[in-house]
Amino acid sequence: MNINAGHFFSIQTEAEFNEAALETFRFQAANNPIYRAYISHLKIDVEAINSYTDIPFLPISFFKSHAVISSNKPVEITFSSSGTTGQVTSKHLVQEVSIYEDSYNKAFELFYGKPDDCCILALLPSYLERDGSSLIYMVDDLLKQSTHPKSGYFLHNHEELHQTLGELKSMKQKTILIGVTYALLDFTEQYQIDFPELIVMETGGMKGKRKEMVRAELHQLLCSSFGVKHIHSEYGMTELLSQGYSKGDGIFECPPWMKILLRDTSDPLSILSASYITGGINVIDLANINSCSFIATQDLGKIHGENRFEIMGRFDNADIRGCNLLVQ
Repeated sequence: MNINAGHFFSIQTEAEFNEAALETFRFQAANNPIYRAYISHLKIDVEAINSYTDIPFLPISFFKSHAVISSNKPVEITFSSSGTTGQVTSKHLVQEVSIYEDSYNKAFELFYGKPDDCCILALLPSYLERDGSSLIYMVDDLLKQSTHPKSGYFLHNHEELHQTLGELKSMKQKTILIGVTYALLDFTEQYQIDFPELIVMETGGMKGKRKEMVRAELHQLLCSSFGVKHIHSEYGMTELLSQGYSKGDGIFECPPWMKILLRDTSDPLSILSASYITGGINVIDLANINSCSFIATQDLGKIHGENRFEIMGRFDNADIRGCNLLVQ
């Protein structure tokens, strides 16, 4: 069975999403040994599935213990999760990195416009200091696409970052500062700036560098320090090739080829139909065509209307890693 590995980027309707999800499900059920075995263990009849809400979701932990792939193509790049010493990390074997590039480029343009229109500053020390980060792969590419001479990484050189922000403010330059949460807080302990037009995007998590904070408290502190009304956020992880974005208040939106469902915390195979109830986050990411597009994460969240969701925290005993692991 062959499948068009990029047609899902043109999805516009619920019916189109359902059709693409079912096509992807049948392809992966036939070609992904790990997913096929999981479905077989659940005694699920693949042909009886007619809605994406009935598709079984693979526990995300399988990315730690198995090679989750759906084709025999060579692996072009391996993304790995962060983790403390001794932890087993997740590995995403990516066989067509061009699909990842299409996914983040189309999503970034959808939410923020083309990267060549803005100056992009990146404060991501913990990501830069290790190999295999899918976030760094994305940011590297966005920086290359930005035509502004001030775009670039800032490791621990906060004084230079503060000076750069001041220059960009005076130029009235559209600017996006992408930063890991603890590094943004480190910066604000030394410097403040009143830059209302600045987009501050936190990638979430303290990476073991600081005590976790309630999101509202964190965002209020960052808003005050940067002089902005809202803090933006990215929801992404090693096991996904797509991201959700929040433009404020912790409410994320998905691109059209990605969807969030909630599972019952006491019955992992049961999907919740009601909104505003906390449940386990299940992600459909159609860009994961060569791995698994149907993933049961360890995040807890709520649905806020069509393709909008909120992260509430994590399941007990889940590894502390990844993006947006903020205590609510």
